[in-house]
Amino acid sequence: MPSTEAIAEIACRHGVDPGAVAAAPSQGVANRVYFLGGDLVLRVARPENADDLRKESIVIPAALRAGVRTPELVAFDDDLLEVPYMVLERAVGTTPGLPAAAGDRRWRPVYRRLGAELAALHDRVESLPGVPVDRAADPRLDIDGLAGAGYLSADLADWLVGWFDRLDPHRPAAPTARLIHGDIAPTNLLADPETETLAAILDWGDAAWADPAAEFAKLPLRAVPAAIEGYLGESDPAWAARVLWHHLHWAVGRLAGPPDPHAAHWSAQPGSRLLEVMRFFLADPPGPWTELRPVPGRSGIAP
Repeated sequence: MPSTEAIAEIACRHGVDPGAVAAAPSQGVANRVYFLGGDLVLRVARPENADDLRKESIVIPAALRAGVRTPELVAFDDDLLEVPYMVLERAVGTTPGLPAAAGDRRWRPVYRRLGAELAALHDRVESLPGVPVDRAADPRLDIDGLAGAGYLSADLADWLVGWFDRLDPHRPAAPTARLIHGDIAPTNLLADPETETLAAILDWGDAAWADPAAEFAKLPLRAVPAAIEGYLGESDPAWAARVLWHHLHWAVGRLAGPPDPHAAHWSAQPGSRLLEVMRFFLADPPGPWTELRPVPGRSGIAP
């Protein structure tokens, strides 16, 4: 933890009275967060996440140049403390809620605008050294192992492989990697609750070069149709299948993980992501998602 004297020195560097410094009420997993008066935010990396903050110092300016709504980077320093820190402009807003189902209009403008912001990021940032490449494996290779370890019955494993088989033709053989935020969840968004407008996208520590469809996998599926429409300008069956592939992939990968009763992320618990997928499909999803609805049988989804 940075000392009180070090925090005071950083505040003074930015013309802020040390008496106006306060720890943020909600602390991140990767950084310690402080408010420097009313206009600035200080983020100090936890030692195990220092490289992520260094990466953010590269990604944030690129996202701003692309026109993405994210707080401006005021300063980055890797020398004063034993770990790096950054100072950002403070964005104003609240964490947006989620629609009860895909057809619920509540918060829809936020997620449509989010999709448009992600389109700008993916289209306008073409090169950025220092950001890792994420190449996803095929989840079907893991399903037999889960069945053998007792997490799935053999019949369910066969059905689940069938679902992936039906989604697979919609995926490009070698998707062009784009710069993705990597952790687009409601907790990393700020919105105006009165106007339901997106104010800011926060926390770029998981940024990577990856299949752009993976960008929508950290967002609960019931918010994804609105985001995809904002991203593409319309619904698209192939994109729906690509996004669903990632949701199911990550759901399968989480099944064997341990529970974490203190985790705040919506998908942190082993069964949460699969149950979110079930919730989405039980609530009359819009087309083209209805064509992806799972049904009994080897095929995995409706013909």
